[in-house]
Amino acid sequence: MIGITGILVALLLLIYLAYRGFSVLLLAPLLALLAVLFSPDTPILASYTQVFMKSLGGFVMLYFPLFLLGALFGKLMEASGAANTIAQWIVGRLGPGNAILAIVLACAVLTYGGVSLFVVAFAVYPIAAALFRRVDLPKRLIPATIALGAFTFTMTALPGTPAIQNAIPMPFFKTTPFAAPGLGITAGIIMLAVGIVWLRWRAAGAARGGEGYGEAQSETGPALDKALRPMALGEGYDLMEIGAENAGQPGIIVALLPIVLVVALNYVFSAIVFPALDAAYLMQPKYGPAALEQLIGVWSIICALFLSSLASLTLNFRRIADIRGELDDGASASVLPIFNTASLVGFGAVIASLSAFGLIRDAVLEIAPGNPLISLSIAVNILAGITGSASGGMSIALQTLGANYLELARTANISPELLHRVTAIATGGLDALPHNGAVITLLSICKLSHREAYPDILVVAVIGPIAALVAVVALGTWLGSF
Repeated sequence: MIGITGILVALLLLIYLAYRGFSVLLLAPLLALLAVLFSPDTPILASYTQVFMKSLGGFVMLYFPLFLLGALFGKLMEASGAANTIAQWIVGRLGPGNAILAIVLACAVLTYGGVSLFVVAFAVYPIAAALFRRVDLPKRLIPATIALGAFTFTMTALPGTPAIQNAIPMPFFKTTPFAAPGLGITAGIIMLAVGIVWLRWRAAGAARGGEGYGEAQSETGPALDKALRPMALGEGYDLMEIGAENAGQPGIIVALLPIVLVVALNYVFSAIVFPALDAAYLMQPKYGPAALEQLIGVWSIICALFLSSLASLTLNFRRIADIRGELDDGASASVLPIFNTASLVGFGAVIASLSAFGLIRDAVLEIAPGNPLISLSIAVNILAGITGSASGGMSIALQTLGANYLELARTANISPELLHRVTAIATGGLDALPHNGAVITLLSICKLSHREAYPDILVVAVIGPIAALVAVVALGTWLGSF
């Protein structure tokens, strides 16, 4: 019992202190070791050096290229003026009243195209900042807007999404990424609707209170002000005028091309190029040994980001005044987010290594044993909340009792496809509590604190997905997979 108390105390302190703005780099190791102190049978120093640091190092080793290239890609989009061009184009197409929806859809297209949510946060933030600044929406709403598009329906609900949360259930239930498409689309619509309604309501409240973006508005000068003025009167938006007066910015095709390349190249590498490779050499000890299937996703994103960044640099070479300085800034911007996230991975690894965690896991997995959909939903969500990881909570639940859930589902005449979709959707929700690595990374990219931006993330990335999960479990129990 004392071990469970230690885990709960450490978790609650991590959530509270992270929300109060304390650095996760300090909190994660200290609170992981606090939990160890409540487990007398667990050595403290070994837990730090052999569990925490090994997990932290493994995460950095695997994902640092994604963070580095993602930060560089985002910086080039900002420095070249491509972010401003895209922001102006989105406003012109959808109007200022749809700025939030525009950013959500931009994130959704990228993540559904296979781009890592961390990369999306790096790449879309400059666009979101430029767009929100143009229409004078509060900057504090940007993290929730990005989270809605990248962390919710495209990660867990939409059939065919390449997100890892949609891939983990497949070997357990012998399903495909397109399992239960009707319920997946239904859940996606619910998440999107809840998030958009909330963010628009919050934006309207801010406007009534006279709250604007929160930073200096002068970014591109009088040409943009002149072009945006008709929109305030409900009139048209002259993109040709902007193109003529802001000649330093790239055109919309040049601005969008690097983003299109990220999605297209990621698909080409992951679906065509790498699967066709003869990768038998990966079985050599110096390379792991590893299976090609484990590396295709990371390799594809690395190559897609590198080539897209190179294309962005080539297309905008003359528009970037200080190329070396911008690249240095982009590289530096990747360091803090990855170590914040890696520290939380280490925290989760220490917690999972404690004997008391096994008791929590077993108790969670036995909830509502009469209905495998309810039991699995609660188990995955709670485990994701404890570990601060959607894929981590799912992996623990399925590795422990995946076969049992499949047998229970068959007995209850529930299809494996429905079990797959419910499992994937259940990973979203409590995983986005304040100590989640993606949340920490997003806030650090946006340079905002939990106090400023997390309440809106809570609604769009926790409450919305849980509402969708409840609806899907109810519909699935009633109608079955469709």
